[in-house]
Amino acid sequence: MDFQPTEERRMLADMIGKFIQNDYPLKARITAGSSALGYCTAAYSTMAQLGLIGALFEEAVGGFGGSGFDIATVFTELGKGLVLEPLNDTALTTGYILAQTDQLELVEQIVLGEKRVALGLIENGADYDWSAPETLARQTGAAWQLNGVKTCVKFAHGADALIVSAQTQSTPGISLFLIEAAAAGLAEHPFQTVDGGNACEITLHNTPAQLLAVEGAAYPLIDAAAARATLALCAEALGLMERIKDMTIDYMRTRKQFGSELGKFQALQHRVAQMLLEIEQAKSAVINAANDLQAPADERNRAISAAKYSIGRIGCAVAEEAIQLHGGIGMTWEYDLGHFAKRLVMIDHEWGDQDFHVMRFAQS
Repeated sequence: MDFQPTEERRMLADMIGKFIQNDYPLKARITAGSSALGYCTAAYSTMAQLGLIGALFEEAVGGFGGSGFDIATVFTELGKGLVLEPLNDTALTTGYILAQTDQLELVEQIVLGEKRVALGLIENGADYDWSAPETLARQTGAAWQLNGVKTCVKFAHGADALIVSAQTQSTPGISLFLIEAAAAGLAEHPFQTVDGGNACEITLHNTPAQLLAVEGAAYPLIDAAAARATLALCAEALGLMERIKDMTIDYMRTRKQFGSELGKFQALQHRVAQMLLEIEQAKSAVINAANDLQAPADERNRAISAAKYSIGRIGCAVAEEAIQLHGGIGMTWEYDLGHFAKRLVMIDHEWGDQDFHVMRFAQS
């Protein structure tokens, strides 16, 4: 396995870093996170124009990347900037599903940043199990109608369409449906999330929908899309940890106590060194998951679960340790660290937490 990024990925990472440094201040991110949409549409469009969405897709569907390492490169850099815009939720994950179901015109619009499609899999009481939805699809002639409730559909408010899972009356298994955001019978109930941005509870009442792929056979497709979404989350968390590490080291070098910089106290040096070792382990887990993204499903899922478990455990530990080393200022709204730590901790609860992934790893 080659651990060195290609020249193209280094250039991509540099470009994202410059965009964040010059055009994505944290204050603007915080303001956008509390807006009605939960993100900045201008920033999203700029990222699309820079090719960040195109890097997540293969050339055959209008992109120029699409590998595990391309996804990891993009989201690691986005994590370093605490970028809020939903490239994972409304582009990568749903775009992959649409590409695999021959909705290529819509995929092209997603790559260009012209359309955003949200994904509704989770239902109340289902935790992280999306294999048996209670949402029901009924067919009348050639038309489909859906009834049910999807919860915590991230960035559904303002999306152009939604992909939702459902069971059909005639065929066992799980099916996927595409719904226009303005469709009759669709009701949004938006709420703000803890780490910025928003999500919705979606109620469907006789809502017209388009069947994607084969009826009852969508689980492998959802599983593959979930692997990409989880890898993106892991890479984002790695970027967050890298930024938290830099903030902590800078603080230790400048903050004085008892007449000396904090970084000169050996006990604190040991704690920072341990944090760096944990981050390197997280990096190895992300590299391994990126490398196995195109592997057979069982092998891919083992690598993804191992990475997500490691990221969840290490991310929480890094966030807590960084705040401890900073003291009270680390939790203040005015200081950057608290915002990074909050997002890092919340990543553990998206697409399966530590308990979910350690169980899946053990059973695979």
